Amino acid sequence: MQDLRPFFAARHYLEDQEQGTYEPLQWGANMPYATRDNFDWEEADIVIVGCGEMRGEDRESEYSQGPDAIREQLYQLYNWHPEVKIADAGNIRQGATVDDTRAALRTVLEELESAGKVVMLLGGSNDLALQQYEAFKKVGKVINASGADMLIDLDETEELTSRSYLMEMLTGQPNFIRHYNHIGFQSYYVHPRMLETLDKLRFDLFRLGRVREHMEDMEPVLRTSDMFSFDVSAVRYSDAPVNTNGSPNGFTGDEACLLARYAGMSAQLSSFGIFGFEPRKDKYRMTAKLISQMIWYFIDGCLIRKKEAKLTDHEEFVEFHVTFTSNDTIFLKSKRTNRWWMKLPNNMYVPCSYNDYILASSNEIPERWLREQERLL
Repeated sequence: MQDLRPFFAARHYLEDQEQGTYEPLQWGANMPYATRDNFDWEEADIVIVGCGEMRGEDRESEYSQGPDAIREQLYQLYNWHPEVKIADAGNIRQGATVDDTRAALRTVLEELESAGKVVMLLGGSNDLALQQYEAFKKVGKVINASGADMLIDLDETEELTSRSYLMEMLTGQPNFIRHYNHIGFQSYYVHPRMLETLDKLRFDLFRLGRVREHMEDMEPVLRTSDMFSFDVSAVRYSDAPVNTNGSPNGFTGDEACLLARYAGMSAQLSSFGIFGFEPRKDKYRMTAKLISQMIWYFIDGCLIRKKEAKLTDHEEFVEFHVTFTSNDTIFLKSKRTNRWWMKLPNNMYVPCSYNDYILASSNEIPERWLREQERLL
């Protein structure tokens, strides 16, 4: 893999911390970072990349110190999972224009994707999620993408912004999006016609209330995703005080951590971005603490992905034969992680939840089964 250090700031956050700041088992005491001469990309399973570019939100915005504010809290957490190797590349240099910064970030993400690394991206405004997607596009990989946001950012604008990036991601040509999931939107902020259009494209849209009622149903959604972008606005204001333009409703802090853990559990997912954090608005640093804990749970999930057996290892799964509305199918349950899969008529197995199995056992058609069938037509 090429040396990516020229794309990053010359000085890393850890270099400004006094010796003895961290205890031996805290992440800050043992985190490899890119400005060290002996830094080795090859050893890392997960690479942390910061990008404080906010001009997609406001053209007059200064480069955000959000990634370092998150690091301040993250490095105080204890490392319970030494089996998962993590490295911190630092922060992308700010370009003369917003497009320059995006180009640098895209190059870094493309190289890390080609090298088989999992990227933890700390934003920056949420239009940087488009660079997550562009990295897959550059290597010619068709993907399933998921995003968590209280809004659906499909505005039609002449230039790319944090409110229009989804339009380019989902409609730009050539397109490498096989499927898109939107998690946690709040209906009263979303135009009904927008939902109808996305539904016709067979994309899956999950309203906040539905997700919170059955959080476990989001695990198979993220298990089939290659990238996940999380806008902090998806969290309610009381749990993320940075959201001064957010909503009193949204995910709780522990629900946000659960979604991050589900993302980490996905063996398919290689890019996780958290966006919309502005430290100047962060009362008592609560939002930075929440994001650092989301990262902790993401890494916890990555440990589980390492333990999961392959579907071809039949002895590692329990089979359940079910008939519903004249459809005979098989559900598999992992003995290692208790996760579920269901068999489609084309003999493919797709991730599902225990709730899908219960519905099928009650002679009802699981909505996930129907949606998968629709996308195969």
